[in-house]
Amino acid sequence: MNPENFIADHVKNLPRSGIRDFFAIVSEMPQAISLGIGEPDFVTPWKIREASIFALEQGKTSYTDNRGLLSLRKEISKYCSSFFGPDYDPVSEILVTVGVSEAIDIALRSILNPGDKVLYHEPCYVSYAPSVTLAFGEAIPVATTPGQEFSLDPEAFEKAWEPGCKVLMLNFPTNPTGGTANREKLERLAKFAKEKDLIVISDEIYAELTYEGEHVSISSLPGMKERTLLLHGFSKGFAMTGFRVGFGCGPDWLIEAMMKIHQYCMMCAPILSQEAAIEALKNGAEDVLQMKDQYHKRRDFVVRRFNEIGFNCHLPRGSFYAFPSISNTGLNEIDFCHRLLREQEVAVVPGTAFGDHGVNHVRASFSTSYEKLVEATDRIEKFVYCLDSENNEPAAV
Repeated sequence: MNPENFIADHVKNLPRSGIRDFFAIVSEMPQAISLGIGEPDFVTPWKIREASIFALEQGKTSYTDNRGLLSLRKEISKYCSSFFGPDYDPVSEILVTVGVSEAIDIALRSILNPGDKVLYHEPCYVSYAPSVTLAFGEAIPVATTPGQEFSLDPEAFEKAWEPGCKVLMLNFPTNPTGGTANREKLERLAKFAKEKDLIVISDEIYAELTYEGEHVSISSLPGMKERTLLLHGFSKGFAMTGFRVGFGCGPDWLIEAMMKIHQYCMMCAPILSQEAAIEALKNGAEDVLQMKDQYHKRRDFVVRRFNEIGFNCHLPRGSFYAFPSISNTGLNEIDFCHRLLREQEVAVVPGTAFGDHGVNHVRASFSTSYEKLVEATDRIEKFVYCLDSENNEPAAV
């Protein structure tokens, strides 16, 4: 028996996540300081945990409607109207999913026929291109650049378009760069999407963590609600990663198609997580703002320290990641990360884990305590000093 004969070709050729492989090493180093995991260091606020516990005590252990609890969908509808802008019908235009990751997967499987093309920006969240591949589509990366602070560049999307493009995938604020998209650029991109008749999948999971200006959703622009799938969830802003609950909001025909796949492969999101999400939307706003304030302070510290160390690090306007260039160290991003971990026990992620356009960069999460950030940046400074000493050693005669 040859196992290779039993693995689908498109799965066989799928690369493993660069993040997961790297942090398998980190898990065996208990003294290491990790700036790599994209997860809040805050514990889920007590009132949200308590809602889940109370639901369990009441015996709420059943399946829910495939689309999610109607009570949750009504709260999602109210939240989206106040925070993002559009009004969504909780009955037909909202689907509760097991995190945004599931929503991305079933959205692409609902939309793409084999060979359809998807425009997306890089560097980006690690699952976008593989999710397109698994849906038998073709992923077309569009570079965002350090010179523009990795923000949205509508002209780059316009130039990258080619016949067969069906979907435009966005993630602002962006993981891993913290790039954002202002209203003017989104309006130009919306015009492009309408001209080319594209469906937009907009992953706005970091929307609450926007530090400068207001967050603008492309779904709120004229004529865009009917061609945009807005994806959001509770993992980042509400610190609920382990609850695994997210949602998609969009036109009823697309939500219905996604529900068909969801009902067969997932059934529903866990009821206890849905009950916690209701509490988060009703009473979690103050907790979100308090966590955001801490991230903001940490961001300012980390960016200042990275630039003092000698990296070129732009100011991320959203999310909880810094994305400095390490090109002046003389190491590529993979060697830099491995040596930093081995020599100073600090973990950051190679930029190329987020696509080829992350070359010569690393992602450092500031979703860890201020004290650990101080220690980590001191260790990084020591590491860079040692590299400089190596590079300046006289050649052996």
